[in-house]
Amino acid sequence: MTLYAKITGTGSVLPPRRVSNQELTLELASLGIETSDEWIVSRSGISFRHFACAETLTSDLATQAAQRALTAAQLDPQKIDLIIVATSTPDHLGGFPSTACVVQEKLGIHNNCAAFDLQAVCSGFIYALSVADKFIRAGMHQHVLVIGAEIFSRILNFKDRGTCVLFGDGAGAVVLSAHKEPGLLATTLHADGRYRNILCVPGSVGAGALQGQAFLHMDGPAVFKFAVHVLDKVAQEVLTLAGLDTQAIDWLIPHQANLRIMQSTAKKLGVPPEKMIITVDQHGNTSAASIPLALDSAVRDGRVKAGQHVLLEGVGGGFTWGAALLRM
Repeated sequence: MTLYAKITGTGSVLPPRRVSNQELTLELASLGIETSDEWIVSRSGISFRHFACAETLTSDLATQAAQRALTAAQLDPQKIDLIIVATSTPDHLGGFPSTACVVQEKLGIHNNCAAFDLQAVCSGFIYALSVADKFIRAGMHQHVLVIGAEIFSRILNFKDRGTCVLFGDGAGAVVLSAHKEPGLLATTLHADGRYRNILCVPGSVGAGALQGQAFLHMDGPAVFKFAVHVLDKVAQEVLTLAGLDTQAIDWLIPHQANLRIMQSTAKKLGVPPEKMIITVDQHGNTSAASIPLALDSAVRDGRVKAGQHVLLEGVGGGFTWGAALLRM
């Protein structure tokens, strides 16, 4: 029997602290940085974001999102045989032990399932979904937890208003299971390291000490131009791979980075604004968590329904970009 990968459950979580533009503006003013709600909204579409408290780990958010996805899938956690966590903000310096292994322990999964982290920044969830799809289609795994989880607030320079107002924390997850009917119809992935310096964290560790800067650096105009250029192309590419056209799209869920980028992409694709899921105004840019957060939000409020076609796409540091077409 031909095996396919299908999403059987979604889940997400946001830290309790919800920070408005007005609150953030006051905090930045205390540091001598001037900005305003109008300035932030006009450039990004963001009004709120969530920040994790000092005690919260990326694995904590990932675990909560995974638990909710497992509940939605009505699946015993012990049935999970692979965990993939897409994150740029792992629990541990150097990335090991992997956040995925920590999540495995916190979920109490002791059946020798495989677990690993995947790093593709804001494209991470698309990359992880594609990898999980290949494992399932090859018959190697039956039930995979695919998680995007980030605490970006810890790598933000709050004296750089061009970046610190854009990002937030959160996690989203899906259960991807082997199924007799197609669910994940097609995926496509790309990268071009020539653009790695326009969005990066340039610091490193040497002799047990930080070398360089551990804050996120972004060339905003260059990132904007690059994202608008590739997102339309990658969406068309994944539709071609699936043998469908833009008219088949019921919902477009782009990476929630910037409302202007999202609107430009939808316009180029000919997707009506009402068919695009938008959470960037409430969540900010949560990097690898943004797409599964938006997907779960739309599933739980009833917009995304079984049988519909959902196009996911993202672009992130590296530079990486990719898309996935789902039949829910």
